[in-house]
Amino acid sequence: MQASRIASRVTAATAVAGTAVLALSAPAFAHVSVQPEGAAAKGGYAVVDFKVPNERDNASTTKVEVTFPTDHPLASVMPEPIAGWNVKVTKSKLDKPLTVHGEKIDEAVSQVTWTAADGKGVQPGYFQKFPLSIGALPDNTDQLVFKALQTYSDNEVVRWIEVPQAGQDEPENPAPVLQLSAATDGHGGSADAKDTSDKTETAASATDSGAHDTDTTARVLGTIGIVVGAAGVAYGVFAGRRRTA
Repeated sequence: MQASRIASRVTAATAVAGTAVLALSAPAFAHVSVQPEGAAAKGGYAVVDFKVPNERDNASTTKVEVTFPTDHPLASVMPEPIAGWNVKVTKSKLDKPLTVHGEKIDEAVSQVTWTAADGKGVQPGYFQKFPLSIGALPDNTDQLVFKALQTYSDNEVVRWIEVPQAGQDEPENPAPVLQLSAATDGHGGSADAKDTSDKTETAASATDSGAHDTDTTARVLGTIGIVVGAAGVAYGVFAGRRRTA
């Protein structure tokens, strides 16, 4: 009986401890992040979503500011309209002009700001995605680091600006990081996709060749059958005539 009570207390204590760990670790996952819709290939264009969760129980998110990297500037940034939100795209002069599709660009987007138009914003217990079409993506880096400011209706500002470092624990307020995939070929498809296409064409060619060989064989066999059949009929007629004679 005593052992049973001790086991029950240990189980209860373990459950409470586990709940506390979850409660403490949950905020680490609820931060502003960025993910591509599909692929974000180097040198190409992509649609990305900045995901903004509300971490407060008594305030809503009414403003989101995303600062773009200056070491890898993006010349083209187009926001998607979102009901209930106003958006502002800010451009800045570049110290070193970019060349995009043979055209020199002397300014790039430095910041995009979304502001709740109706004052409601992102309510507690919800999140909002803020889509952007961006490009051309750089081809000399594996990632783009953005910095975001999240403003709540009670005027609290959370700064998601700490750059995650490889081999280290995630910082308390990590900045959104967009991972870039390998560059695609000139036709808009990846090397793997092109290789798959080549293999498919080869297989189709082999199938057509096999079908052609099979058809030819069938025709030859059919012709032989007709000849054999005709010979059989002729022999039968000849044999009949001999019997009659």
